[in-house]
Amino acid sequence: MKEVTLYSQPDCPPCEVVKMFLKDRNVKYKEINIKEDNQARRYLIDQLKSYSTPTITIGSEVISGYNLEALTAALNK
Repeated sequence: MKEVTLYSQPDCPPCEVVKMFLKDRNVKYKEINIKEDNQARRYLIDQLKSYSTPTITIGSEVISGYNLEALTAALNK
C-alpha cells in the first residue's frame, strides 16, 4: 500500500471525520498538524497547492478538503 499522510489542524471537524474513516478501514497513516509544523504548512501550500485541511496524500495523489469519494477511490487503486 502507498504511504498515506493526513495534513490536519486542531478544531477541524472534517479532519476528525477523515481520521475516523481511515481508522475504520484499518488504513495506517501519518498525521501532520500544520499549526505546529510551519515547514509542513509551507509544503502544503507551495508543493501540494492546497489551502485547506484535511489534505491527504496517497503516494503522489493529493486530495484537498473533505472528499470521501475521492479518498475511497484513491485507497482502492
